Amino acid sequence: MTTTQQLDVTDLHRRVQAVYQQVAEQPQRTYHFDMGPSLARRLGYPDELLDQIPDEALESFAGVGYFLDLAAVRSGERVLDLGSGSGTDSFAAAALAGAAGEVTGVDMTKAQLAKAELVRGRAGLEHVRFLEGRIEHLPIEESSCDLVISNGVINLSADKPAVFAEVARVLVPGGRLALADIVAEKPLAESITCDAELWAACVGGAAQIDDYLGEVERAGLRIDTTRDNTAYAFLSGSARGATDTYGIKSISLLAHKH
Repeated sequence: MTTTQQLDVTDLHRRVQAVYQQVAEQPQRTYHFDMGPSLARRLGYPDELLDQIPDEALESFAGVGYFLDLAAVRSGERVLDLGSGSGTDSFAAAALAGAAGEVTGVDMTKAQLAKAELVRGRAGLEHVRFLEGRIEHLPIEESSCDLVISNGVINLSADKPAVFAEVARVLVPGGRLALADIVAEKPLAESITCDAELWAACVGGAAQIDDYLGEVERAGLRIDTTRDNTAYAFLSGSARGATDTYGIKSISLLAHKH
């Protein structure tokens, strides 16, 4: 996969947390990426689902695609959201799974967790919880989830094989992974993959798509469906330039555990 030998992972974590603290606390600011309810609608989130998500969560939504139709969340399912942010996809999954379901969001940014928990408490959603943790080392028991979801987060990890291994560990046999993420059609130059600032902007960590899908399969997950999210686009000139040069794009996928 994309080399990260010279990437300062500690610096990466610091930069990612700084960006997403701002996303939680200052959603009105301009970022490399679009945000909010208008983005969610453009990506394909149906209005009837968005109406069930608290506005405070949705204002900090920074996803890269829609995948909940692929996930086909069932009533009563146990759902885990990797990099749950302010909770948009967690709350959407909770609406689909119903009160009999259980939704857990995991995030490493305290400001995002605090916002999500505040929203959860105000909405009285007892079947939703948010935990601090990193997606490479999930604070979740083995074989305890029916469905794992994630939106625009795994590209930020410097150890994607560890993430997918954790997904396989926490899923029950036959459990599903549904996600949207940023990938590249061509391998990125080392000058990009070793730049923590570009990783934090959701550019530098974009794995070449064949490598990305290969890591999903090597973790013991069989890919059922992939599709391009053509409605997604970066905002800044530098991010758009990388998109043009390396074919950086958003995809959604559905996989299941053997």
